[in-house]
Amino acid sequence: MKMIALWLVVGIVVPGAAYIRLAPSDPAKWHVAPVGDQDRDLEGGAFRVVETGPDGLSRLDAFARETARTSVLAGSVDEGMITYVTRTKVIGFPDYTTVQQDGDTLRIYARLRFGRSDFGVNRARVDGWLALLQP
Repeated sequence: MKMIALWLVVGIVVPGAAYIRLAPSDPAKWHVAPVGDQDRDLEGGAFRVVETGPDGLSRLDAFARETARTSVLAGSVDEGMITYVTRTKVIGFPDYTTVQQDGDTLRIYARLRFGRSDFGVNRARVDGWLALLQP
């Protein structure tokens, strides 16, 4: 009986973890302009609006690309908007962070893909990037 239960757990956990790690990220769904004018903390993410000057995106891009397990999904500094994917270390849960330069204003929207809560991970990452932007 215990062996059957073990195989049932393995049969559910392994495919679930594989799906989370290997599921494609559709830029059409995740690379969308952040909308809003006020900071918000969300259960599964964070939204920030900061005045950075016209070079905020290029400066933030340098920090984001150095963040562990983070890659660019779509966009570029030249386009004025970039969406990054940051994955958790063990299972590889993807979080998406879209950063858009609008004149001197930088809008940042970080959110999870799977689940309901990110336990503040997206907020901490975004606020860490913003702290690095300070002179």
